[in-house]
Amino acid sequence: MGTDDRIGNAAEDFMGKAKETFGDATDNEQLEAEGKMDQAKAGVKDKFEDAKDAVAEKFNDMTDDDDDNAM
Repeated sequence: MGTDDRIGNAAEDFMGKAKETFGDATDNEQLEAEGKMDQAKAGVKDKFEDAKDAVAEKFNDMTDDDDDNAM
């Protein structure tokens, strides 16, 4: 579930690392902080995707059990 979201999160994380590295190399503290923030946001979004997947899997497990018992 959410493969596109996961790809977007990975891209946001990568860009955040690039910003942080560039900011560090150029002594641009604001850019470095933005990069760290982008990485943190991507991590939170990934955790949200994990939670959605877990809920969907649990729901599917429950509905599959109900289908098996219906016969």
